[in-house]
Amino acid sequence: MKKNSFHIDINADLGEGVGNDAQIMPFISSCSIACGGHFGNKETIRSTLNLAKKNHVKVGAHPSFPDTDNFGRKLLTLTKRELQETISAQLNLFLEVCHSEDIEMHHVKLHGALYNYAAKDAPTADAVVEAILSTQLRPIVYVPPNSILAEKAKNLLPLWYEAFIDRRYLENGALVSRGQEGAVIMDANTAWKQLEGMVLSEKVMTITENEITMKADTFCIHSDTPQALKILEFIHQIMPQHAIQLV
Repeated sequence: MKKNSFHIDINADLGEGVGNDAQIMPFISSCSIACGGHFGNKETIRSTLNLAKKNHVKVGAHPSFPDTDNFGRKLLTLTKRELQETISAQLNLFLEVCHSEDIEMHHVKLHGALYNYAAKDAPTADAVVEAILSTQLRPIVYVPPNSILAEKAKNLLPLWYEAFIDRRYLENGALVSRGQEGAVIMDANTAWKQLEGMVLSEKVMTITENEITMKADTFCIHSDTPQALKILEFIHQIMPQHAIQLV
């Protein structure tokens, strides 16, 4: 009997100054590029876009709270208008460079604290959706499953539900806080097992060792995870044995 084949998207957050973008790019099929909120400027966006183009990797904007000091990982208190304006500015910067390089924006994915807060706060999610719509484009939005952002955007923008290769999960499907021990997966085999379960069974093991449903369209690894490159290399060695390949 022929084994079922699976075509998956693996994405990474790049253009963040980590220094391993060129090494990671051959192992992914889409990337989200920092566009000035937590990191980045025209030059870093341009260099990352061209790396992606060379490797045939789809590109997306990676906006965040405007907070380079904390790498976008601290919750900021902004009015809805202020948040919409900063996200719009980041998207417009990204699109300006995309246009100059003749590259199409494939998606938008929020970063850090903004990603987590828009998943559960309606005004924040509204500001994000309105900022994206103001571009007059309809990029795919990478969103957490069962999130407020997904609910707000679903009839207005195309969605890809996202799961994480290198992060542990809570019982409610939320990510374990980075401040908690074991929140980040750094062992390549553990990361592979997590990806395998999500792809083949649409399940993920929580940090308390209970299995929950996790259906996703794209699977993320963070470029600043210390073992990111080793994890990706290991995953790509094993994927063909399970009829899994990149889209």
